[in-house]
Amino acid sequence: MAQRARRGITSRIFSQSEYEKLAEFRYQLARFLRRRKDAARAEGLQPQQYELLLALAGMPEQKPPTIKEVAAQLRLEHHTVVELADRLQEQGFITRASSSKDGRAVLLELTRAGHKVLDRIVRYSFAQLREEAPALIRSLGRILQS
Repeated sequence: MAQRARRGITSRIFSQSEYEKLAEFRYQLARFLRRRKDAARAEGLQPQQYELLLALAGMPEQKPPTIKEVAAQLRLEHHTVVELADRLQEQGFITRASSSKDGRAVLLELTRAGHKVLDRIVRYSFAQLREEAPALIRSLGRILQS
């Protein structure tokens, strides 16, 4: 590929404008996600710990809040969620119990402290979204108009 670029041969499928639109959207999205990570750290959580708490709180009622379901929701490996759950349980933010329906499944539940820390981050997130959403929406709109 480097040789082709040096010779001036291009096989670009997309226009410069399309690259710019996608790069702008990536920037806006990364900026949004970075603020959530910073908010989690300000509360003493690692970003993935915050994401686990959010996934757990936002789990649809028809899905059991198991490690397997949370792993699928977060697109993480089972063992990674186990490690995150270990740390969150040590901090007093979640509890674990065996499922009465399937003894192999481990159910996760937010504690009062877990709800409190999550609520602070979510409150901040909604406030920031009110400011950041217009730029994200404009950026995504430019891509969709292409």
